[in-house]
Amino acid sequence: MQFQQLLYFVAVAETRHFTRAAERVHVSQPSLSQQIKALEQELGAELFSRARGNITLTDAGEALLPLARRILADTETARLEVQELAQLKRGRVRLGATPSLCTGLLPDVLRSFHDLHPGIELLIEEGGSHDLVRELARGALDLALVVLPLPTPSPALTTVELLREDLVVVSAASEPAPRRPVRIKDLRDQPLVMFRHGYDLRELTVAACRAEGFEPTFTVEGGELDAVLGFVRAGLGLAVVPAMVAGRAGRDLRVTALARPGLRRTIALAHRSDVAPPRAARELQRLLMASRRRV
Repeated sequence: MQFQQLLYFVAVAETRHFTRAAERVHVSQPSLSQQIKALEQELGAELFSRARGNITLTDAGEALLPLARRILADTETARLEVQELAQLKRGRVRLGATPSLCTGLLPDVLRSFHDLHPGIELLIEEGGSHDLVRELARGALDLALVVLPLPTPSPALTTVELLREDLVVVSAASEPAPRRPVRIKDLRDQPLVMFRHGYDLRELTVAACRAEGFEPTFTVEGGELDAVLGFVRAGLGLAVVPAMVAGRAGRDLRVTALARPGLRRTIALAHRSDVAPPRAARELQRLLMASRRRV
């Protein structure tokens, strides 16, 4: 099995077209087809069904695709690691984080990293912990900031607790203030602005309300972080958000603490257990771990 064969296989699997796949990888279509056929012969199974011009993956192809993607991603990581110059003068880091962490924790840390290593390219992907874990597993990210416990524990990932953060209630400064501090059961009669499905904050808030014996009432749901804060500013309801986000939200939002024991979330730094992060990613990891003392 050759690297190029896996590259061609993934190209066909993603384009579902031999000619377009050949154009993507810059080879002739006959050469690509020949290499795919050689790969199938070596594996002893057909990878594609070619009925009436429709290219679909067979069961064998479905099984090979995630493995091939991982091999290609690991090869690219190795290539970049070897090519990095001394003293981290160039390279890249692929970091995943939840939207609230992109707003609250990352700006200061990334600024420090950029000041130290201006030649390192930073690629940031926002998403929920479930999506980020999947991207880590397939080799599309070097590091990810996720919320523990993970939605689906994975022995292939290493997680290190970074910090624990309080959640607070935000409301429009122009609206009547909620009681201080807010108890979870006080949210029973309050309209809430709620994040979309897949947000860790949504799951935490809904679970806390259910533990108090009620289902929360949503005036608006389905937004991303900035949209949720905008809806709160407009007076559409309250929202439960991380304290770091609330601290940057501006004077038009009122921040109210939750009554003890309150709500907290645990943030962890995750990476694949079977592949060491590239050198630049390890440097960013060091800065992130140091940031927990400041937070």
